[in-house]
Amino acid sequence: MPIHNADIAAIFSEIADLLEIEGANPFRIRAYRNAARIVGEWSRELRTLVEHGEDLTKLPGIGADLAAKIREIVETGKCRALEKLRQELPPAITELLHIPGLGPKRVRTLWHELDIQTLEQLARAARDGRIRQLPGFGAKTEANILQAVAQHLSQARRIKLVTAAQYAASLVAWLKAAGAVERIEVAGSFRRARETVGDLDLLVATRDPAAVMRRFTAYEEVREVLAAGEARGSVILKSGLQVDLRVITPAAWGAALLYFTGSKAHNIALRKLAQEAGLKLNEYGLFRGRERLAGASEEEVYAALGLEWIPPELRDDRGEIGAARAHRLPRLVTLADLRGDLHAHTQATDGHDTLAAMAAEAQRLGFEYLAITEHSRRLTMAHGLDARRLLEQCEQIDRLNETFHGFRLLKGIEVDILEDGSLDLPDDVLGELDLVVGAIHSRFELSRAQQTERILRAMERPFFTILAHPTGRLIDGRPPYDVDMARIVRAAKQRGCFLELNAHPERLDLTDSDCLLAKDEGVLVAIDSDAHSRADFAHLRFGVGQARRGWLEARDVLNTRPLAELMPLLARTRR
Repeated sequence: MPIHNADIAAIFSEIADLLEIEGANPFRIRAYRNAARIVGEWSRELRTLVEHGEDLTKLPGIGADLAAKIREIVETGKCRALEKLRQELPPAITELLHIPGLGPKRVRTLWHELDIQTLEQLARAARDGRIRQLPGFGAKTEANILQAVAQHLSQARRIKLVTAAQYAASLVAWLKAAGAVERIEVAGSFRRARETVGDLDLLVATRDPAAVMRRFTAYEEVREVLAAGEARGSVILKSGLQVDLRVITPAAWGAALLYFTGSKAHNIALRKLAQEAGLKLNEYGLFRGRERLAGASEEEVYAALGLEWIPPELRDDRGEIGAARAHRLPRLVTLADLRGDLHAHTQATDGHDTLAAMAAEAQRLGFEYLAITEHSRRLTMAHGLDARRLLEQCEQIDRLNETFHGFRLLKGIEVDILEDGSLDLPDDVLGELDLVVGAIHSRFELSRAQQTERILRAMERPFFTILAHPTGRLIDGRPPYDVDMARIVRAAKQRGCFLELNAHPERLDLTDSDCLLAKDEGVLVAIDSDAHSRADFAHLRFGVGQARRGWLEARDVLNTRPLAELMPLLARTRR
């Protein structure tokens, strides 16, 4: 079966988790974590590189040992190192890592101190009050764990959008190769750019449904065929992801695409609108009696209902239908609108490419500018910069800028916001930079009032420019810290600074609702990749999808401005 980058990344992540639970060498653990991140976000499928005999050690952070493991995984679907670790540890212990707030170190403590190996044992220990007695836990943590376990056990499995995209791309390519496919689209929450996807909804327009269905069920990644009728099929992939296929006649393509894209609330609102006009709307078309009035395209269906075509990202029944009727839909931001990126790292801290390489890739993508924003000194795990090293990098940037034409590297820093709201570097150093990106990387557990005041104090610093990943969440990994985003947005407006939409697919932070809040208050949002390698600029497409869900237009986004317009905006944040 084809091995995707997500599969390799999952194996490396599990190895890192198991090694950390075992208490292995931190440098070895970090190597696997870095490799998992790099592989999972790499734009090309690594199996293709293996098939072509390319040198995998040219990938950032991938040495000979990791390269050999990648080849092993691609060729066999397994990794001997992982199987060995699984034999050494309790078989279900990695399930504990799916609970927000439980990293490998805490899982190790729970295992060694309370012999907790399963979710059921974890819940029982929390109910019995035994977890609060462990160092570093406490009653509040124990209550949060109990709530998180209950929530985890009740939720259906969902995967991140970036992972779903890999499986979708391969399956779409497989079906297209059948020759009978006239049109194909991945619908559902995937098309609406939701942060996570429960399953994949595939639509195919064809005049030979039987051939498409045979091709679908013969896909080598299929583990189980649930259904395979003339118009509908459903399979479970070996990854556990369910894929549902609908075979559509071309005449009903638009109506089916509309119906299966959703959301449910949007579809209900459209059907109600149709009923009020004496019509009927379903996945086969828009009808008056038995006469089909529209159905071949989404635009045709919307127009017959008196609406503009509504972009999929807006279809959540949050005012889009009224806006479409009044011709007031936003002209949503696109990837092509971005003129640069305001958050990126290099080898100077925890990045994997040189300053020159990152600049070259940004220019290849057509950017006018790229901000280099290394971590500051407090983030020792990332080799954060102190004042001396930061000023040395600024000198390197100045020298490189002398060689560019029509492109500029901006001097910045991702500076830690400390618990008292002060910044990790002094003002006289921050004043030498083009922009200062403030970020929280610690004390996520502060109360709502404390966390909010912490950020507000940081935003008042003289050179504060952008608040990075404002809620600190990691999707399916760490919940957002408790913060009053309405106050943060209003303060950003008053202060004249900006908010980041961090496009890393594990963050996508701001949420869509917070993007809309920023738009309503007139606070510009920077869609940033948080790139740690050249490949990471590909994150931007996920950030744009999130921004579109938040109704953002190009004018609402800071880095859609050309450099000549951007620099005065950055300068205005300086006091």
